[in-house]
Amino acid sequence: MEVYESFSEISDSMRGAVVAIGSFDGLHLGHNALFQRVHQIAQQEKCITGVVTFDPHPVKVLAPTLAPPTILSRSDKIAGIAQKGFDYLLMQAFTPDFAQMAPEDFATEVLKDAMGVRAVVVGYDFSFGRKAAGKAKDLKVWLEPHGVSVHIITAQSLDGLVMSSTKIRAFILEGNVHGACTLLGRPFRLSGPVVSGDQRGRSIGTRTANVQPEQELIPKRGVYAAHAIIDGKRLPAVINVGLRPTFEGEGVRVEAHLLDFDADLYGSELVLEFVERIRPERKFPSKEALVAQIQKDIAETKKILEK
Repeated sequence: MEVYESFSEISDSMRGAVVAIGSFDGLHLGHNALFQRVHQIAQQEKCITGVVTFDPHPVKVLAPTLAPPTILSRSDKIAGIAQKGFDYLLMQAFTPDFAQMAPEDFATEVLKDAMGVRAVVVGYDFSFGRKAAGKAKDLKVWLEPHGVSVHIITAQSLDGLVMSSTKIRAFILEGNVHGACTLLGRPFRLSGPVVSGDQRGRSIGTRTANVQPEQELIPKRGVYAAHAIIDGKRLPAVINVGLRPTFEGEGVRVEAHLLDFDADLYGSELVLEFVERIRPERKFPSKEALVAQIQKDIAETKKILEK
């Protein structure tokens, strides 16, 4: 898959594509409906496929203080889209200048002229151009007279719940990682290098890996049953997201205790897949009480993961 950072970079060989356009944060099940439609049209038309998204998320430029934390890191998004079999990905740099582009100019000068798209697939709530004034239906007005078909995908629901990045963020911030998994179609993940911590885990017999996440969105503080992936191996783990109040810790940390595993992980890349929240974080009266609770957490984690 070719990756571009500006529409002006797209090669002539990538003209004539069917493209999906959107923010696509999370790459959840609702997004799959757009991606499947792109591949369906491309198969009928015998042409190539592409995805157009924006980096950073437009709200980070337009209203930085209101911008939500993104579910996926840039590298996660690129890898996830590559797995879906597209020929190219345009991670359009969303700058203040780009944000001022008139909606009609984006449709005609970017999509039709510069990119030469054959068909466009967007969600029902897609907006674009200066002040987000352009709407999905406007693309039909500006593109279809020029032979570019526009396909608008309606809201996608699961068990009566509309699938959206906003709902997934809300679930994760509530600690409902199981709900997030349902809408994502996969476990919510954090990943990053293992960095040096306080090394208190060793002193209480539960060695932990202090992970520095690449992602912005961190689940609600608490203890979670999870899987840890290291060097391709998937291992059961207990994750603590929080301040370590028993030891008067400062700053939220993500610490993973890998079950039945005892090796130095400093500098390694660790992927954490959240399965279920076990309990909130709380302060214990003594180190012994904390150790006793950790053993209960481990037992509960094993029970959850066996399901």
